[in-house]
Amino acid sequence: MDKLPTFHPEFGRFMLEATPGKPWGIGFQDLLNVEPNMKWRRLIAKDHMAANEYPITFTTFPLLGTKGVFTSPYFPPGGDKLRSQFVPDEVANPHIRFPTLAANIRSRRGRKVEINVPVFRDVNTPWPFHDATVDYDLHRYPEDEDVRNGAAKENCIYMDAMVFGMGSCCLQITFQAKNINEGRRLYDQLSPLGPIMLALTAATPLYKGYIADTDVRWNQISASVDDRTAEELGQKPLKNDRWRIPKSRYASNSTYISQDPTLRDEYFDPDLVVDENIKRRLMEGGMDELLATHFAHLFIRDPIVVFNEDLKSLDLDKTDHFENLQSTNWQHMRFKPPPHDKDTGWRVEFRPMEIQMTDFENAAFSIFLVLITRAILSFDLNFYVPITKVSENMETAHARNAVLKKKFYFRKQPLPTRPRHSKHSPSSSFIVNGNNYTTNGTTTAHTSGTSTPHHLPPSRPPSPLGPVEDEYELMTIDEIINGQQPPTSSSTSAAAETSFPGLIPLVETYLNSINIEVETRCELARYLDLIRRRASGDLCTAATWIRSFVRDHADYKGDSVVSEDICYDLIKAVERITKGEDEPGLAEKLLGGFGRR
Repeated sequence: MDKLPTFHPEFGRFMLEATPGKPWGIGFQDLLNVEPNMKWRRLIAKDHMAANEYPITFTTFPLLGTKGVFTSPYFPPGGDKLRSQFVPDEVANPHIRFPTLAANIRSRRGRKVEINVPVFRDVNTPWPFHDATVDYDLHRYPEDEDVRNGAAKENCIYMDAMVFGMGSCCLQITFQAKNINEGRRLYDQLSPLGPIMLALTAATPLYKGYIADTDVRWNQISASVDDRTAEELGQKPLKNDRWRIPKSRYASNSTYISQDPTLRDEYFDPDLVVDENIKRRLMEGGMDELLATHFAHLFIRDPIVVFNEDLKSLDLDKTDHFENLQSTNWQHMRFKPPPHDKDTGWRVEFRPMEIQMTDFENAAFSIFLVLITRAILSFDLNFYVPITKVSENMETAHARNAVLKKKFYFRKQPLPTRPRHSKHSPSSSFIVNGNNYTTNGTTTAHTSGTSTPHHLPPSRPPSPLGPVEDEYELMTIDEIINGQQPPTSSSTSAAAETSFPGLIPLVETYLNSINIEVETRCELARYLDLIRRRASGDLCTAATWIRSFVRDHADYKGDSVVSEDICYDLIKAVERITKGEDEPGLAEKLLGGFGRR
C-alpha cells in the first residue's frame, strides 16, 4: 500500500500544504502515479472537513480582506500581530512562527507591508480608481498612519498584511540530485524557465474583491514579506544599514552557481549585493567562489524569526541557524543542501508555478517539469541567459495574458555544439520538432529529416565565443514551449541555425531515445498536450478563465468589483470542475476535455 500523503500547516489558517508520503522514484510509472496521488490527498482533506466544505486548489480567495464577512466564524479586522485594517489576526496560522514572522517584518521595516496591485480598468471602473475598502480615519495602531502617508496608490488594489501574499497557494516541486554538481546544474538550468512557467500557469486575477490587471501572485507575495528599511530601499541615504538592496527577500534568483564551463561572466548580475566578510570566510573554509557568492548574497538578510532555545548554545552538528536564513530567502529557485540529521541528498526546489484548479493540470505541469530535467541532463542542454534577463522576464510574466501577448528573453540555441571527447564522431544528428539537428565544433544547423534520435555527448566547449547578446532573443511562450518554425527557403541560413526547437519537442525527443511502453507514452502525451495547447493559446490559462467568468456573470456591473454572489458562483464552479462535474462548456476553454475520463 502506498504511504499516506503528509499535510503541513501554512501561513493562512485556511490553507493546507500536501505532499506525497515519500519521494517519487525515477521510473515512468511514478510519473503516472502523480495525478492519482493528488486526488488521494484531496479526498483525505475532504474527509476531515464539514459537509459544506470542500478543498479547492485556488491561488487566492477572491474576497479576502473585503468589507463584510469572509471568514467562518466571523472575526472583526485587526489584531496586534498583523495590525491590518482588512483582515483579522485569526486568518493566520496560530503557530508562533507565523504571527511572529508578520510582526517582525513589520517591525524591521518600520511600517506595515505595502502591497499595491494595478486594478483592471473595465468600462464602468471609476477612474482614477481609489480603493473603496481603505479606511483613512482609522487610529488603532501607529501603522494606521501608513495610508494617510500615501501607502495606498491610485489605480491600485491596496493590501497591508502578510496574509495577502503568503496566503496564496502554489505548485512547488523539489528534485533530488545524484550529487552536488548535478544539483547546481539543475538550479542554473531551471532558473530561466521560472518566468516561463509562471506565465504559463497564471491563475491569480482577483484580489480583495476586485479584478486585477495582473495574472500572477509573485510580486504580491514579494511585497507581503518585504522587510527592507527605507535606507535599504534607497528612499533614504545609508546611515544605519549596510546596503541598498534592490529586491525583496521573496524575489527571482540573483545568482548562478554551477561550475559548468559555459557559464559566462556576462550572465552574472553586475550589481549583486554580497556580504564580503561571509564570502571570504566561506572560501577560507573550502567553498568555491560561485557557491560562496550565492550564500553570501542570501546572508545579507537578517533572520526574521529566531527561537529562544536556538540562542542558548551553538551546536555545530545542527543546521538550524542556516535553515532559518535559507528558508526565509524565498527565491524562485532554492538550492537545498542535505539536512544534518537525514540521508537526504542535494536538492533543488522549483517555486514559481501557480496552483491549478484540477489535479490533472497540476500533475501535467509537475510531470512536464520532471521530463524537462531529464532532457537537460540527457542532452546537456544550456538555457543560460543573463540573470538580469530572468528578472525582467519575471516582471513580464505578471502582465495580463502574458502567455499570449508578451515575449520573453530566452536562449536561442540550447543544444551542445560539439562532442566531449575525440572518441566521439565529428558530428551527430537527431530529430527535434521535425528537424534534423547536427552537432559539430562550430554551429548547430537543422534540416528536415526523420533519422532516429539518440543521446547527445554530455559536454560543451569550455567558453562560448561572440557577444552574449547574440545568444538570446525575445520569444513568445508558444515559441519557447512548442518551438520556432525555421525558414523553409534555406536550412543553412543564420535564422535556421538558431531557431529554438521548443521544450516539448526536446522532451519528446528524450522520450523517443529511451525504452518506454506505448501505453505509458500515450498517458504522458495527454499531459504534454495540455501544456502545448496552453502555450499556443488553444486553451486559456486559469487567470483568463477566472477573469472571463467574473466579467460574464449576470451580476457583474463592468466596474472591476467581484461581488459576494459572483464569488460564490465562481467557487462553486471551481468545485464542479475539480470534481469533473462541470456542465458542457463550463471549462471547455480551460481544459478542452482534458482531465475527464
